[in-house]
Amino acid sequence: MTAPSVRLPLYRILQSQGFGTRRYCKDLVLAGLVSIDGTEMEDPDALVDTAGLVLDVDGERWTYHAKAYLMLNKPAGVECSQKPKHHPSVYTLLPVPLRERGVQCVGRLDQDTTGLLLLTDDGQFVHTLTSPRHQVPKVYEITTAEPVTDAQVAQLCAGVLLADENEHVAAAWAERVDTHHLRMALTQGKYHQVKRMVAAAGNHVEGLHRSAIGGLTLGTDLAPGDWRWLDASDLEALNTTPPRAGSSA
Repeated sequence: MTAPSVRLPLYRILQSQGFGTRRYCKDLVLAGLVSIDGTEMEDPDALVDTAGLVLDVDGERWTYHAKAYLMLNKPAGVECSQKPKHHPSVYTLLPVPLRERGVQCVGRLDQDTTGLLLLTDDGQFVHTLTSPRHQVPKVYEITTAEPVTDAQVAQLCAGVLLADENEHVAAAWAERVDTHHLRMALTQGKYHQVKRMVAAAGNHVEGLHRSAIGGLTLGTDLAPGDWRWLDASDLEALNTTPPRAGSSA
């Protein structure tokens, strides 16, 4: 997302990017550890234009982002929690500045679920993508224990009654991709929803992978555990229709 041009004191820029407290960021500059365009900065209070700004901080190159919008290919065996109970936190896969600036997961994936995970420090962005009112579909690739039947697909689309629930829950759409491969889109985010829906339809989930949110697909260019910034086209894709069978997701 392109941010408007703003001139800010250098130490505030560093602080906003997660490099530390006000005092620590000033000390980074005074210690000669911050450069812009190859020029070592000396004054932490110097006004710097944030448009297109790239910093070198203690040998690390960092592009300025007013807000953080990230995608991560979540591997199995990590928890989407700041205080994990049984597995490492997904946040350990991010560099320290991003963790320090307070990015959070946009919804959660179970520790054994892989795939597309968004992270941000923009609260409104989180609300828009997670609220059922906004109807942003999340697409899941499901490996099932038993062959997927037409009846199961129809049942998931019509709605199933989850255990301990009083209302039927339906997929936005569902389709059989292969004998043991079901693709399903949801606009809700109930606890263990995919696994519970498939169980209610008479099958069992053996593997679960999120391949898309809206029209933003994970693709194959991001290895498990890797992350990247979202660009303008990625953010626009979140508002488009997710792919169905025959896509490259």
